Amino acid sequence: MADTRAHIDHLVVAAHTLDEGVAWCERTLGITPGAGGEHPLFGTHNRLLRLDAMDAPAAYLEVIAIDPKATPTRLPAQRRWFDLDEPALQQRLRRDGPQLVHWVARVHDIDAAIAALGAIGIQRGPVVSASRQTAHGLLQWRISVRDDGQRLFNGALPTLIQWNGIHPTQHMPGCGALLRRLHLRHPGAAGLRAALQAIGLPDIGVSDGPAGLALELETPARGRFSLLSPP
Repeated sequence: MADTRAHIDHLVVAAHTLDEGVAWCERTLGITPGAGGEHPLFGTHNRLLRLDAMDAPAAYLEVIAIDPKATPTRLPAQRRWFDLDEPALQQRLRRDGPQLVHWVARVHDIDAAIAALGAIGIQRGPVVSASRQTAHGLLQWRISVRDDGQRLFNGALPTLIQWNGIHPTQHMPGCGALLRRLHLRHPGAAGLRAALQAIGLPDIGVSDGPAGLALELETPARGRFSLLSPP
């Protein structure tokens, strides 16, 4: 993409099963998410829906779950992205259902962004290449994933992504969902602000408090409402 600034790329809702994630989306947003696909590297699969946003062009929401029929091609010692191999997270998903857990920031130069975080002592993880096949061609991207799969800052610090060619929203129909605001909370708010400044996202609001994400959304079925990640 021609834009060289950093942007919100997508929001991550984790589910114990993808069917549960779709049902959550229908119940919470009043929208059935569109097609997604499989991620062979991580043994996960997803469904997607586009989000309109003035300050986040080409944003979307991802509902993601471990694919029970897939074995990750990633090395056995390397864990899945977004803490999906974390027992405590899986227990929470089974008990409480799907939930907002993370977000991903799109950057123009992921290697430079990773280096900028490293310079302030944050090891966001190595950059790995991933892809998945779609009806419109192969999606390819480079993404920061730690070997331990950790999200960092309890999910408030974004994973970084750099797309190669096609972005998934190019073939994603609009659904009337509007992302009005993303706000982050963390006990180490100063460190989180410094990290966002380093990767070129200084305008994302950050406040001190229990770690989490707060979204302000608007959909045709629900109107304007807030969505919070669990503490």
